[in-house]
Amino acid sequence: MRQDFPLMAGQLPAQDREIRSLLDSGRFEEADVAFDELTSIRPNLVGDQWNRATVLVHRASLAWRLDRIPLALELAAEGWTELDVDHPSGVSAAHTISMLGYLLETIGHRAPALELMALSVQVARKSGEKSTLAHCLTREANSLVFRAVGRRNESAAEQFEQARALFEEARTLASPGQVQRSALAGGSRAHAGVGDLDAAERLAHEALRLSGPVRDLFSSSVANWTLAVVRRAQDRLTDARTFASRALDGAESIRDTMLMMRFSLDLASICGQLSDPVGESEALRRTVDASSLAVETLQEGLGQALEQRRVAVQAQRMAMAAQEAALRDPLTGLTNRLGLERRAPVLLEQTAAKGRVPWLMLVDVDWFKDVNDDAGHAAGDAALQEVAHLLRRECRVDDLICRWAGDEFVVLLVDASEESGPAVAERIRAAVDAHDWRLVVGRMKQPPTVSIGVAAGPAELEHLFAAADIALYRAKRAGRNRVEIDDESSTQDESEMPTISPTDSR
Repeated sequence: MRQDFPLMAGQLPAQDREIRSLLDSGRFEEADVAFDELTSIRPNLVGDQWNRATVLVHRASLAWRLDRIPLALELAAEGWTELDVDHPSGVSAAHTISMLGYLLETIGHRAPALELMALSVQVARKSGEKSTLAHCLTREANSLVFRAVGRRNESAAEQFEQARALFEEARTLASPGQVQRSALAGGSRAHAGVGDLDAAERLAHEALRLSGPVRDLFSSSVANWTLAVVRRAQDRLTDARTFASRALDGAESIRDTMLMMRFSLDLASICGQLSDPVGESEALRRTVDASSLAVETLQEGLGQALEQRRVAVQAQRMAMAAQEAALRDPLTGLTNRLGLERRAPVLLEQTAAKGRVPWLMLVDVDWFKDVNDDAGHAAGDAALQEVAHLLRRECRVDDLICRWAGDEFVVLLVDASEESGPAVAERIRAAVDAHDWRLVVGRMKQPPTVSIGVAAGPAELEHLFAAADIALYRAKRAGRNRVEIDDESSTQDESEMPTISPTDSR
């Protein structure tokens, strides 16, 4: 089958697109091998260049058609959760929501299926991309047709009419290709459903003409099904049986569960009308009916399992987010005191195991009370956020930065060298001192600076903290805006230590 399916254009990795092409062409052994290669490392591994929800839902569809039911449910639940979290919009989102809805319809989880497909049409209309809208319209219309078939009431007639209108709109929007063929085939069945047999036959033959050269088995199967319905309405039952058999053969070739169940039921009914022989056709009808009931029960169970899995994944993500939030300071986004107490012992142990020296810096914002009093508490909060930003900028990604309390911060340097602690502390002090604070606190007589106490290990967190606190006290008494090192962290007497920061009165 030619790769003219719109969803494939720039939406999915090449290997995913190739597997779909193999499935649509009925080459299941090759598709099985390719799918194993794709998912050998991790089935939910998606590159950063792709929309994660789109790839996951598409792989769920592939897994379902390859009878990998548990994997299909897991991937669909994860993809669905991605959609719930991101509330996406645009072309990719429209395709993904539509595909998920059709997969749920196939599985039998029908309650949310049609809602998702209708939502995909709304998203596609907002995107303004015609081929995307055509594709979503076709999927929703196909779902309406299959819901209407077998009913004999006003609701069925309304669904057929609604589907016909959707197919007509899709045909006007679709470029030549798979969506156009699908709209023709599905539209033919919708016309038959509303009693327009001439239009139904014309559209079905057109769909067959276009589907044959590219081996589009889905569209040709639906078109043959329409012709079976038309011939049956014309009381040409032998021809109807032939077309129904072709439709079922095509559906089995691509393993489309929804088509297989519908076509087998219609074929059994036609055979029953032919009475050739009566016993066999009746047995076929009862067998199909029993199979249908069993499959519907299974599908309902699978649908419930899918929903439970999705809820479980969502709950897990929410729990992880809540746990992470509990370890974060809401104002600055830095690790909070609880986070430091939990993470620091592990980092200290890892640093010691590598033979490295851990350094702890206790950073206190100078003149912070003046900021709050003169510029206001909102400016004070902004100043703390600015200090947090400067700390992130001057430290490495692996270093642990914490807002300890009020205007105090803690920095734990991991995997550091013996000399790095004082150097990083001085870099932080200088960055804060040189920072342009006018946009944050206005033109204050005394803009914020920081005093920093530094201590080195190896030691436990409380010992490092106590030593750094003593050094910080010395920095404050010596005039602020300076770095002081804990006596035991230095190989020199305090009187012999070089000056590493200004000692002005700020």
